[in-house]
Amino acid sequence: MAPSSDAACPSEVEIELFPFIRVYKNGNIERLFGTRTVPASLDATTGVASKDVTIDPATGLSVRLYLPPAAGAGAKKLPVLVYFHGGGFMVESAASPMYHRYLNAVAARAGAIAVSVEYRRVPEHPLPAAYDDSCAALAWAVDACAAGGGGSEPWLAAHGDASRVFLAGDSAGANIAHNVALRAAAEVIAGVMLLHPFFWDPSNTMAPELEVRIRREWRFMCARPDAKLDDPRICPTSAGAATLLAAMPCGRVMVAVAENDFLAPKGRAYHAALLASGWRGEAELVDTPAQGHVFHLLRPGTEAAAEMLGRVADFISRA
Repeated sequence: MAPSSDAACPSEVEIELFPFIRVYKNGNIERLFGTRTVPASLDATTGVASKDVTIDPATGLSVRLYLPPAAGAGAKKLPVLVYFHGGGFMVESAASPMYHRYLNAVAARAGAIAVSVEYRRVPEHPLPAAYDDSCAALAWAVDACAAGGGGSEPWLAAHGDASRVFLAGDSAGANIAHNVALRAAAEVIAGVMLLHPFFWDPSNTMAPELEVRIRREWRFMCARPDAKLDDPRICPTSAGAATLLAAMPCGRVMVAVAENDFLAPKGRAYHAALLASGWRGEAELVDTPAQGHVFHLLRPGTEAAAEMLGRVADFISRA
């Protein structure tokens, strides 16, 4: 089913999840934002080159790769950042202008190769399609780095360090990063960054209308009217999930929240649960005052966004 405009959708609305999406009774889907794309390119500001690579033609899984100028500075291998975009599993893409700009900036600042994953989206492909695609993209990136000069993907083969692979994402993408990390082998991931993660936590109540919204969204994402919010994929602090957190297969995790983001209590609860789980790693909480959800993406020219970019780059460069 292809995205449609209001003019092309005379049918009645069956489901509306504002601000993301409308689904019409005739099957048309209208994405309310995040539909613009930009091509891969050589970024004049940062000097970062990008290109699109198809991983699985059968599913349409692809990635946008970002190669920083640091790749030409010598024979030293570079860290690799596998990034999952946000958008409620419904909107945005690896080619969205906002994410293209951000990954250019991160790759340049951190001196890292970035792998931005174009996973399948809801509702055409309910969860766990996005998780499965993202796991496949991580495995592909690690294999491409490990292949060395004879690998099929030359940027990763020549410049990617398979021992310094990081996962990161914002909002729904942070949810993906967490779930991909739990499914990864222990030796694969150096660290995980969860930026304003989309999680549920029953111990931190929010306004009733927001609780109803998250319940509706999760059922829609799973295409199951009986989907429960105690599912550890959306509620990693649920009963029984502590054993999953304790097995987080990396030594470092950064959780970033913003004071004016209604999801901030969920991120703080995740950080606390990770520390309490028995996991033997370093967990950092970045709590930005007076800012809202994904402010670093929406207002990239601000001082707060620059500070967040620096924290992300530092997390990678400390490996």
